[in-house]
Amino acid sequence: MSETGWEDVVELPDELDDETAAELYDQADEVQDMTGEVCPYPQVEAKKAMQGLSDGDLLVQETDHVPSTENVPKAVEELAEANVWKSGDGRYQIFLRKR
Repeated sequence: MSETGWEDVVELPDELDDETAAELYDQADEVQDMTGEVCPYPQVEAKKAMQGLSDGDLLVQETDHVPSTENVPKAVEELAEANVWKSGDGRYQIFLRKR
């Protein structure tokens, strides 16, 4: 019998490799620094930003709050496609492409 893992409990956004994340970051239409902020503030700010973006625009949220990597994409899942990049040192970037 196999053990249940984190992936079985939650659906996480696809994780990006370093090179792809750097390329996308350079293409971002808007960047939000949410470092030090906790939920629900990042979700609220992502939703507000999505309203001002056009289809295909890219919002990047920088965070050090692990739950945001799941909660932000869920908060805007009807508005955006999400990917996450993790640095390995506790920093994350959430990439949200508006649909």
